[in-house]
Amino acid sequence: MADAVTGQSDHDLREALLSCLGVERFAADVVAGGPYAGNASLLATADAVAASLTPDEVDAALAHHPRIGERPQGEGQSQRFSRSEQSAAEASDEHLASAIAEGNRAYEERFDRVFLIRAAGRSRAEILSELQRRLTLDDATEAATVASELHDITMLRLASLYPVPDHTPEDR
Repeated sequence: MADAVTGQSDHDLREALLSCLGVERFAADVVAGGPYAGNASLLATADAVAASLTPDEVDAALAHHPRIGERPQGEGQSQRFSRSEQSAAEASDEHLASAIAEGNRAYEERFDRVFLIRAAGRSRAEILSELQRRLTLDDATEAATVASELHDITMLRLASLYPVPDHTPEDR
């Protein structure tokens, strides 16, 4: 069956959703919510489902994200998203790259997971500053921050695949 808005089969929509957030329940729940009246309703459903991730689902999703400052391996849509999101102007600054790599190691040692941040729209210096700040957080606060960052990344990726026009009938 094809979704009226995306024109994609359920399988293709599922694959697109998984490229944005590698959590099976997320993709299954969003596909099950269709067919959608428009991209805004698709994104609203995805937003609600992404906001409901369990800690285990957040941890599973982190497996699909490369470390900040490292090139993702592979050629899928998820890897293309990561490459685009991490392309900051000062990416060639060796001092920043070294500091971020050191911060990544400290973060992984402290929290036992990959440091996740919405890199899109942030400079490497901003990312490093946020990495250093987050190293001081308690476990519960950092877990909530990771979930929030993952949600933001997911929604930015989905909005790039399913943009909402400025004025649509479903907005009224």
